[in-house]
Amino acid sequence: MSFFGASSTTANTSGTGDKDIEMADPPTDSVSSMSFSTQADYLAVGSWDNSVRIYEVGTGGQTQGKAMYQHQGPVLSVCWNKEGNKIFSGGADNAGRMFDITTGQTTQVAQHDAPIKVVKWVDAQAGILATGSWDKTIKYWDLRSSSPVASVTLPERCYTFDVQYPLMVVGTAERHIQIYNLTNPTTPYKTIMSPLKWQTRVISCFTASANSGFAVGSIEGRVAIQYVEDKDSSHNFSFKCHRRDSSPNSKDQAMVYAVNDISFHPVHGTFSTCGSDGTIHFWDKDARTRLKTFEAVPGPIACTAFNRTGNIFAYAISYDWSKGHSGMTPGHPNKLMLHACKEEEVKKRPRK
Repeated sequence: MSFFGASSTTANTSGTGDKDIEMADPPTDSVSSMSFSTQADYLAVGSWDNSVRIYEVGTGGQTQGKAMYQHQGPVLSVCWNKEGNKIFSGGADNAGRMFDITTGQTTQVAQHDAPIKVVKWVDAQAGILATGSWDKTIKYWDLRSSSPVASVTLPERCYTFDVQYPLMVVGTAERHIQIYNLTNPTTPYKTIMSPLKWQTRVISCFTASANSGFAVGSIEGRVAIQYVEDKDSSHNFSFKCHRRDSSPNSKDQAMVYAVNDISFHPVHGTFSTCGSDGTIHFWDKDARTRLKTFEAVPGPIACTAFNRTGNIFAYAISYDWSKGHSGMTPGHPNKLMLHACKEEEVKKRPRK
């Protein structure tokens, strides 16, 4: 078990006020994904530096590096099991790996023919790991077996998927969206085209919602709120976000940025969006209002995560490759940040 920076430190000493706290010992390259444990305030962070780092977050926001393990290529996705004692990760080495918190051992548990873009834990039976790849498949793994228990062929490369059991929603290249009921995991319950005109970047399932549904974010600064059942389709809508005016005097919103991540609050069902424009917003889908806007930071926000109680919101400021190789300038910020959520920022508003 490799510990890094064993002393408990925070880089931002002004963390006592309303300022967000910068975590110590961030990865050495862009952050691709982050996920909090379902049992305690441990944060797993996957990076393009081939590593997964695990941090402990204290009550005052102080953080401590607890462990780190490696892939043989950039890590693209991380998640935890329900018990909070195992971390799963997928990467550009086509492998899914499992890190056991108690033993510090890493084992390969999944294999694809192309990079694994997403890993998610499915809380069914004894627990199943779902992996989605650019090889146009989703595979389901029972950790007791070295071969997948089932495999699904997708219409295109898997870009994103999310699970709120029994709902799983998959977004692929060419704007296909497949909705699964995981009691029947190999046959899509419904297949639709994305309600957004441009490439799908992220899909996140609703939490704390009476009716199942999901949010879709695209590269074109837009989010769609989509319900699964036709009876709820009157509540579907989309809205623009992560856009800027081309000049201070024009109100044209002509500069359009990708929506990089959408995170739903575990208790209130409100959600965050973050983008290549360096901003984060909190939203209430039912009241259709914006609850909070963060001050813009000097770099894209690559990914976000709420902890299990929803009182900590983590986000990564790091290059998201939205401008290709030319955007990777020296000295680009690469930071992990923690925000203490106030109730009024994340609580639903009464409907108008």
